[in-house]
Amino acid sequence: MAMTLNQLVLRSMRKNIKNYYLYVFALVFSVTLYYSFVTLQYNPAIVKEIGSGMSSAALKAGSYLLLFIVIFFVLYANKLFMNRRSKEIGLYQLVGMSKGLVTRLIAIENIILWLGSIILGVLMGFVTSRVFAMILLKILEKDAFVELTFSLEALLMTVIVFLLLLIVVILQTAIRIRRVSLLTLITTTGVADEKVKKFNAFHMFLGFIGLAFIGYGYYLSTSLLDLSNPDLTPNMLLFKMVSILILTVGGTYFVFRFSVAFILNLVRKSKKGLMSVQDVLSLSTIMHRMKSSAMSLTTITILSATTLGILTLSYISYYSVDTVAEEAIPYDYVMYEDTGFDLIEEFDKEEIQYTRDDIDLLAVEADVRSLLVKDAALNNDISTRLTIQVVSQKDIQSKLPNLQLKEGQGYIVGYDSLRAENIRIEAQKPIQFITSTGTEEVFITEVSEEYMVPNYHSYGFFTVVLEDSYFQKLLNDPLNENQMVVGMELQEVSQLKKAEKIFEANKVSVEIPYPSGIATKTVSVESQESYRLDLLNELGLTIFITGFLGLAFLITTGSILYFKQMSEADEEKATYTILRKIGFTTNEIMKGIHRKQLFNFGFPLAIGLAHSYFAVKSGWVFFGTELVAPLLITMGVYIILYSIFAILSAGYYRKVVEDAL
Repeated sequence: MAMTLNQLVLRSMRKNIKNYYLYVFALVFSVTLYYSFVTLQYNPAIVKEIGSGMSSAALKAGSYLLLFIVIFFVLYANKLFMNRRSKEIGLYQLVGMSKGLVTRLIAIENIILWLGSIILGVLMGFVTSRVFAMILLKILEKDAFVELTFSLEALLMTVIVFLLLLIVVILQTAIRIRRVSLLTLITTTGVADEKVKKFNAFHMFLGFIGLAFIGYGYYLSTSLLDLSNPDLTPNMLLFKMVSILILTVGGTYFVFRFSVAFILNLVRKSKKGLMSVQDVLSLSTIMHRMKSSAMSLTTITILSATTLGILTLSYISYYSVDTVAEEAIPYDYVMYEDTGFDLIEEFDKEEIQYTRDDIDLLAVEADVRSLLVKDAALNNDISTRLTIQVVSQKDIQSKLPNLQLKEGQGYIVGYDSLRAENIRIEAQKPIQFITSTGTEEVFITEVSEEYMVPNYHSYGFFTVVLEDSYFQKLLNDPLNENQMVVGMELQEVSQLKKAEKIFEANKVSVEIPYPSGIATKTVSVESQESYRLDLLNELGLTIFITGFLGLAFLITTGSILYFKQMSEADEEKATYTILRKIGFTTNEIMKGIHRKQLFNFGFPLAIGLAHSYFAVKSGWVFFGTELVAPLLITMGVYIILYSIFAILSAGYYRKVVEDAL
């Protein structure tokens, strides 16, 4: 019997070779991803450059999230594989094999497949791990050589994880064989999904509700983080977030389950019974499977949108590093009071070419009520009185050479999108400065995002540039205290590395008082490049992990859609055989199939993009300064990836149609 079982295993594997490539791809892909990612934690170059603290913990947390994706992918692939072999399993029992023997047969096949896939996946992961390590160091702008290293720890973790997963798969298969009847096994692939019944007013209403839910969820997301709204409390914020989640998920399901089917039903009725073969293969097929597809398409759409949203926000942070550094430190180097002048002497000694701006900063109390836009007006005087920074036009002439202010005029800088969330103001309005003699009014000519003052001094608000004579008046007011800031810009970018070495050797610190005067904070002589690299170290690992996981998840969901279409193509082969026999060509049949693929891939893609856009739009200002470019890049990758799977799916359908006759 053992010899017979071995022969059955070999014959079964030869017979199912066309199905195994799908299953093997899922396994090898999963092992490769997991081993490659886990290996990063033990790569000497990575450990040396990012350390073994929080960065290592982040990689470890990422490996757990990747494990979740792998489990989801492998279990789905196994379920699909078993569905495709259900008739074969039923026939084994029909010829007299017991359920136990069939279970042993499938288990041995799985063990052979999994062991082979683990070996192949580890070998591929061994090669690709170096590529991923190089990408990570490139993102972090670390100049380090990455060797092709083998990690025994990563190998043990990978083997243990996938052997445990193999046990789960074998148990899942055994339970399915024992619980499902022989008739069900034989007819599984032939059972059609439930047809959409005749639509009535209630179905129309549910379809409309789905669209309304999504629309209202989008509307709530536009005002989710409106900090200028005094009614926005933590409880209200939580309520709105939960509401948006429920509306979006529920609305998406209703759209797939009722809205789309209702629209297609109207299209079908408009044909008045004169439906072409393309209509039958697209409209009718989609409606035929609508009930079973609604939940899976909803799940894929929501998870894909969530993944894309997280990936976009991470990329916004990474993409905005240069801009954030320029905003925080507007000059290449910034010094405070009389500190840092050793740095200047060293620059002169080493012939570093630079320009220098000596800036007097005034912390002045001002009433900004008259600057507020109408719908942002607040009800109390205290909240409209702010301590803001004031500088003179001559001190920043090099930064704003075309700025010309008359007496009594001011120019606001440093008013970016994040500050706009805190307080909404507009130009061509006056601002009142509080002085020892009363209030002084200055007319604001323009509001700009340009940064002239380091973040340490902006206090989270904007800075006002004043005409020189009026600035001098405020400077002499006993209520206002000033502090000197020295900004230096390198004239030659090629001298940056040399300047950074000098900076590292001459860093000093200074105590800076808060506007209240109650406390102080310590800052050092600042370097924009050093600040940028620090940000890069913090955000680079985040964007790598989210990018890796996001790409893995998008490939996983795309593969699931592809696998699903392969199963449907095999199930519909008999239909294509009939159509070919009565004279329809492959190209005529493919026109209808292309329409169906446009729905199966295009519709979830469109809804997922819309969901992620509104999710990102609601809070992107807290992650960076750039929205359009990161959003277009991540969505472009998403579209290209899903288009590839749609093309592969259409190619598989063409092969099935061609083989149908």
